[in-house]
Amino acid sequence: MSAASAPSPVGRYHPVAIALHWLLGVALVLLFLVGLYMTDLPFSPQRLKLFNWHKWAGMVVLALSFVRLLWRLTHRPPALPAAIERAMPAWQRWAHHGTHLGLYLTFFAVPLLGWAYSSAAGFPVVLFGVLPLPNIAPVEPALADALKPWHGWAAYAMAALVLLHVAGALKHALIDRDGLLARMGLGRA
Repeated sequence: MSAASAPSPVGRYHPVAIALHWLLGVALVLLFLVGLYMTDLPFSPQRLKLFNWHKWAGMVVLALSFVRLLWRLTHRPPALPAAIERAMPAWQRWAHHGTHLGLYLTFFAVPLLGWAYSSAAGFPVVLFGVLPLPNIAPVEPALADALKPWHGWAAYAMAALVLLHVAGALKHALIDRDGLLARMGLGRA
């Protein structure tokens, strides 16, 4: 490979940003899969246990999302290497930024909608079975019925955005071979 066609060096994210990225990524996939599984279970102690675990994990994801957003606002991420940015068509740059923005929005929307639904349904969130969290919506069955599908739709939207994010990462790794994944700790920078 000539020097002109060699991938440009890629600046890595800070180790805290990398850890938050992967921790939230794994947590979101697990929460989504548990959410799919638990909704089809018949009423049972296992279903109640999974719903409580799902709510606790959702609150932890919400807290980690706030930490991640604060970190992101106070620590500028490395810029895309100029050669990679120049090689990206405008629609890919738009997709890159739009997917990241959509992910950040759903990081908050999904757990907040779930919390509001749980509150409206009269099932308060008791974090780890010990710390009761305040209701963020009044107990109102009609409101719960309205919020429940929104939580699901937002979760599916997040799942679609995660798939787009992964597809983009795979494109950079397998097709472009530009070393971009090294920014998040995968491969050599």
